[in-house]
Amino acid sequence: MTLPEQLRSGARTIGYWMLSDNPQAVERIAAAGDDGANYDYLCFDAQHGLLDYRALLDGLTALDACGCPGLVRVQDNQQFFIGQALDAGAAGVIVPMVDTPADARAAVAACRYPPVGRRSFGPVRAELRMPTTPAEANAAVLCLPMIETAEGLANVEEIAATPGVDGLYIGPSDLRLGLGGSAPDDASLDTEFAAALDRIRAAAAAAGIVLGIHCPSGTVAAERIAAGFSWVSIASDLTHLEEASQAHLKGALRAPTG
Repeated sequence: MTLPEQLRSGARTIGYWMLSDNPQAVERIAAAGDDGANYDYLCFDAQHGLLDYRALLDGLTALDACGCPGLVRVQDNQQFFIGQALDAGAAGVIVPMVDTPADARAAVAACRYPPVGRRSFGPVRAELRMPTTPAEANAAVLCLPMIETAEGLANVEEIAATPGVDGLYIGPSDLRLGLGGSAPDDASLDTEFAAALDRIRAAAAAAGIVLGIHCPSGTVAAERIAAGFSWVSIASDLTHLEEASQAHLKGALRAPTG
């Protein structure tokens, strides 16, 4: 089953978030797991990550060697960035700052070839591993708008119902800020945030599309899956690198001195 088929079916899908330009880390993370239970995809964050186009190419190439698909969170909801990521071989794009139905239609158009959309034909790397006949290629990539602002939440039903949108992805930090939080983890917004999740979940269900959410840890991801999310992404490579290095330093400092 391809990643688009897996996501669209509602099957449990667990991914990992990449911020750094490190193809060797990509290989190791893609191969991580016990008894063949690996991550279903890795997502390269071109919006906030330390990744230029060359880094995306190197990361997607490393994933190919592991047989793992890749998503890209693009820099912006622009045809150039979306087409570039798909031409490089991404199985789909997570599109930030989608606030209106018009924004959603623009994202869909950038993902699909004419006459359905406006994607320019030039798949380059993608032609080696994905269908290049326009109709087949249109079905083989994912268009995944983010809901992360108050305006996006207000329009979520219309965004979810936009033809060609395959799923919605929640950016919890920005959404909490958009609801009036003083920080991305402002606990005083817990009630409003929970209500927002319920509204987005209902909109996705009504439209028959998948709903995903970013999670800071595997523990939180398990909680989200138990709460009905079939699609989750976990943390990031830099976050876990920092956490692991801090833990080892603390362990070493426990040794007596003198």
